[in-house]
Amino acid sequence: MRNERTTPRSGVARRTRLIAVASGLVAVGAIAIPSANAQDPAPAQTFSATQLTAVGNAVRAADVAGTAWRVDSKSHTLVVTADRTVSQAGIAKIERAAGSNADAVRIDRIAGTFRKFISGGDAIYAPSWRCSLGFNVRSGSTYYALTAGHCTDGNPPWTTGSGASIGPTAGSSFPGNDYGIIKYTGSVSHEGTVGGQDITSAATPSVGQTVTRRGSTTGTHSGKVTALNATVNYGGGDVVSGLIQTTVCAEPGDSGGPLYSGSTALGLTSGGSGNCSSGGTTFFQPVTEALSAYGVSVY
Repeated sequence: MRNERTTPRSGVARRTRLIAVASGLVAVGAIAIPSANAQDPAPAQTFSATQLTAVGNAVRAADVAGTAWRVDSKSHTLVVTADRTVSQAGIAKIERAAGSNADAVRIDRIAGTFRKFISGGDAIYAPSWRCSLGFNVRSGSTYYALTAGHCTDGNPPWTTGSGASIGPTAGSSFPGNDYGIIKYTGSVSHEGTVGGQDITSAATPSVGQTVTRRGSTTGTHSGKVTALNATVNYGGGDVVSGLIQTTVCAEPGDSGGPLYSGSTALGLTSGGSGNCSSGGTTFFQPVTEALSAYGVSVY
């Protein structure tokens, strides 16, 4: 179970680090580079769900930044995706942590670097940083906007690019989860759409499904869902679980933006690697979890 953090961390030094990462980033591709392990045949031993859960917990405890992991139900292995910052020593640390179940770990390499994207969708602004509006939602006659939790971390107030007030952060959950909610208290219009697409429902996507993401940095792009329930270690203690893994590209500036299929809301942009020139891997917070946590719905 992921824990809801009730005491926000100081946003000053942390946010400076995030802005520096976003503004000083050298974009790299996220073309998959399988390791030797990734090409190995399925292990002779069949690992149980209990063993795979234990291996996942061991990978989390190893705390190697730049890794993401998920259970592959077909091969009964734990697939660990390692970005270019992960050294062989880091891989060895993961394998040691897995102990007698090390054969259950399959390592996949990517050329990019996992990081949180700090804005997206229709641009929304905190006092010192920019993010994306994900989905407009409501509870009765009270209206809110969902975005990424690493954007609302510190509970800032929000405005539009023209300086018009949107309202205050009304809730934030990060790390563990990556969702936050902003209450509309200003006079800003808030239709239940993503661009020109009306959003009328919310759901969990399926592996292989074609999905679309919208963000203020890179606009609208599509790709496919490759896994559910992925966990990502962004570094600095920022580990997020239960994410949707996709081939949709994204770049810094796209955080919080919506993932959807037709009129159905699916997720909120969390982070990933790569860019929209060479492609990449992007992770999304499932929107159904945020809707349930805050007791709101799309409209």
